[in-house]
Amino acid sequence: MEDKVRPQTKSIDAAVVFGGINMDIWGRPGQPLILRDSNPGTVTLRPGGVGRNIAHDLRLLGLEVSLVAAIGDDVYADAIISSCRELGIDLSLAPIFPGRRSSTYLYISDEKGEMELAVSDMEICSALTPEYAASVLPKLRASAVVVDANLPEETVHYICSNSPIPVYADPVSTAKSVKLLPVLHRLSAIKPNALEAEKLTGEKDTERAARALVEMGVKRVFVSLGGQGMIAADEKELLHLPAPLAPVVNTTGAGDAATAAMVFSGIKGLSLKKTAELAQWAGALTCGSESPNTEKLRDVLELL
Repeated sequence: MEDKVRPQTKSIDAAVVFGGINMDIWGRPGQPLILRDSNPGTVTLRPGGVGRNIAHDLRLLGLEVSLVAAIGDDVYADAIISSCRELGIDLSLAPIFPGRRSSTYLYISDEKGEMELAVSDMEICSALTPEYAASVLPKLRASAVVVDANLPEETVHYICSNSPIPVYADPVSTAKSVKLLPVLHRLSAIKPNALEAEKLTGEKDTERAARALVEMGVKRVFVSLGGQGMIAADEKELLHLPAPLAPVVNTTGAGDAATAAMVFSGIKGLSLKKTAELAQWAGALTCGSESPNTEKLRDVLELL
């Protein structure tokens, strides 16, 4: 599809998230995991997905949010739609596809909540085509567009190349992060982890990787290092912030919360350091929750 940059639409204090929306199925053993065996524990179903989690967290941070995601017509879809509506997430631009199954993410953690293995069934994301994105972009009234790399590569490129609104990105995984390579120069900010940053730049050293991403055109870079903290960089400075001390119950959703804080901070015009601090605390608070989204996320607003 031909790229054509559209004129800037009127911005408001809101975000539009393009990305994945799943039913998450989490299995957690009560004792250390034994491979190739049945492990007594708990199985939990809840709506998730990178795009949906970011949208949820942006709502917790007080922003108006629209979510553009492909939805099936099965029983999981009913629960997904209901949960989004309860949160006040606008789904008016999220297409429902009859006869297709909703995206599902099945993962097994260890007894401490650290993910050990996962299978994602996200074929329906391919239905969000560049043509659909082209029909949506003129309708947006927001201060930020968020893209997660679960989208088809062509759709990622189209949105980043044609959005009249600043674009923020979550690479999702090392395999999916490469979809962002041709459009890094269009991004206002990105939040990779160390492996994703290395995949995008070829640099094993995280500081060099952060600098390389800035040189490739990203305005702000926030590299999550887990327990080792975060590297934050822009054209003027590079910072290494230590990780906050916090308990770990379930790491799923922590990166999404950090991305939401990054987007929130960009909309609010916060400094590089303050943005990194909020992103770190957002991730830490989420790690301390059984759920990939936690009401405690609002506590990061006290850091402003």
